[in-house]
Amino acid sequence: MKMKIAFYKATRPGLQGIFNVLVRWWTKGPYSHCELILEEYPDGTVLCGSASNLDGGVRLKRMALNPERWDVLTTPLGNPETALEWFKQHQGSGYDYLGLLGFMARPVTGHQRRWFCSEAVGAAIGLVEPWRFCPNTLAVLCERVDTGIQGWTEAAG
Repeated sequence: MKMKIAFYKATRPGLQGIFNVLVRWWTKGPYSHCELILEEYPDGTVLCGSASNLDGGVRLKRMALNPERWDVLTTPLGNPETALEWFKQHQGSGYDYLGLLGFMARPVTGHQRRWFCSEAVGAAIGLVEPWRFCPNTLAVLCERVDTGIQGWTEAAG
């Protein structure tokens, strides 16, 4: 079963909107945030796992993903049960602002018990060194990865 990742392409109003624009500009892509889709409900909502600065860090959240604001890509990486368990174990961990700054100044390292969105999603699907992925590089990975790729996940070795 392929997992799905939702990528945020819209801009929120106010200070958060400036944050969205800066992340997209610096990482040279259309996305500023991502959510791992863990479950889909009949009413069209989904259970997502991510780390959000708006929500204070790692969390699970039921959401309606408006296609005007979100692109949904599939990935053969990860396992839904393992990913859900990762989010349950890490729920409440703080947001990693310092780690996010690592994309701007690579010598800056993040906090080992805090996460930014693509790092949390990457860890939940088993990526090696998930801190290396911003939402845009994670989207490229989803678009290009083949199930036989070696070395990107712990399961692949």
